[in-house]
Amino acid sequence: MNDWPDDGGYGRGPANPQPEGPRRMSHVQRPQVPQQPPRYDQGPNPDFTQAQGAGYDSGYNTGQVYGGGGGGGDQGGGRGGIPPQYTPRSPGGPGTGPAPDWRRRIKVGSVVLVVGVLVWGIGTYAWASSRMRNEVDLSKVIERPSEGDCTTYLIVGSDSREGMSAEEKKKLHTGSAEGKRTDSMMILAACSGGNTMVSLPRDSWVTIPSFVGSESGKQYAARGGSKLNAAYAMDGPELLVRTVEYNTGLRIDHYAEIGFAGFANIVDALGGVELNIEKGFKDKKSGANFQAGTQTLNGEQALAFVRTRYAFAESDLARTKNQQKFLSALANQAATPGTILNPFALYPTLGAGLDTLIVDKDMSLYDLGKMFFAMKGISGGDGRSMNMPIAGSAPQGSLKWDMPKVKQLVEQIRNDEKVTVESNR
Repeated sequence: MNDWPDDGGYGRGPANPQPEGPRRMSHVQRPQVPQQPPRYDQGPNPDFTQAQGAGYDSGYNTGQVYGGGGGGGDQGGGRGGIPPQYTPRSPGGPGTGPAPDWRRRIKVGSVVLVVGVLVWGIGTYAWASSRMRNEVDLSKVIERPSEGDCTTYLIVGSDSREGMSAEEKKKLHTGSAEGKRTDSMMILAACSGGNTMVSLPRDSWVTIPSFVGSESGKQYAARGGSKLNAAYAMDGPELLVRTVEYNTGLRIDHYAEIGFAGFANIVDALGGVELNIEKGFKDKKSGANFQAGTQTLNGEQALAFVRTRYAFAESDLARTKNQQKFLSALANQAATPGTILNPFALYPTLGAGLDTLIVDKDMSLYDLGKMFFAMKGISGGDGRSMNMPIAGSAPQGSLKWDMPKVKQLVEQIRNDEKVTVESNR
């Protein structure tokens, strides 16, 4: 008796004596079962030995049903276990991490650099500001003209020998006179329409007006006609500003003064200043001895160049032109990235200048920088330099200003107009 169930011929072979044709058998899908811990009570399944070693599953079903009771390891080595899975590896080989994020690194590096530059800049500004000598009080100047559209600076070179040793005085040919007097004076007008530098010959014949003493606070009557440099000798920078404003009608916004030693030290800190001297000259009193041509002047030579007057037929007028020329060249070299962004050049230059530079109480380091850049603009062709218009001679071998031209010049500066006035000397 046949115990097999009647299942349509399955399991007993076909009823037809002819062999059956091939049947399409549906692909057995691998069930998604959780990973199970390995079982050690059964031996390895030889069917997966090769696959286990290679770590590769082709996806072809061999007829064996996976899953169920077999407890293979996580590589599918046991009977009934999950077949091994292929794990993709990075192109760099085993242990290779993700590629570096260069965009992020560059961004972080840029932020660090910017922060470092800001910290350095703020620190430098604070250090330099603390060394400024804000000693001139322009609030003591009385009867001042109204403000104009341009920023005006009165730049003064004094013959102060402050801080100089006897050897330095001899080397720089400064003499040993006590006190200090003005050796050069010029107005710098920084305007949007172009900058203008106007030299005021120290022998200019002007009226010294009434004033309030900068130290005593007393009211003094007008002193009448005198040379311009006498105002400084009487009561210092405040009376000089008062005299310039009274005789020109132009308000002075800021005052800057530097002595012999500071001037020479700035030039040396810059490594010298290149200048083209059109015609050679000598002067025993200043120590000047120059050949024509382009050359680099050190501090001693620069001081001799701007102080020489007796070697020229025009005397003080020729000297003022040389002073303008050199100051523009100095500013052009000082106000460059090579100096400003180089600590080894910036700090010595600032230190040399700020030790002897005297400015008004309202002048900041920013204002001082604007002054230098305005001077640099003149040397670069953005503006002009000139002497105060002269009409002839005056008492005591002095120079008389051409007042109609002076008034026209001042009006153009006050209104921020292009300066068209010509100096005849």
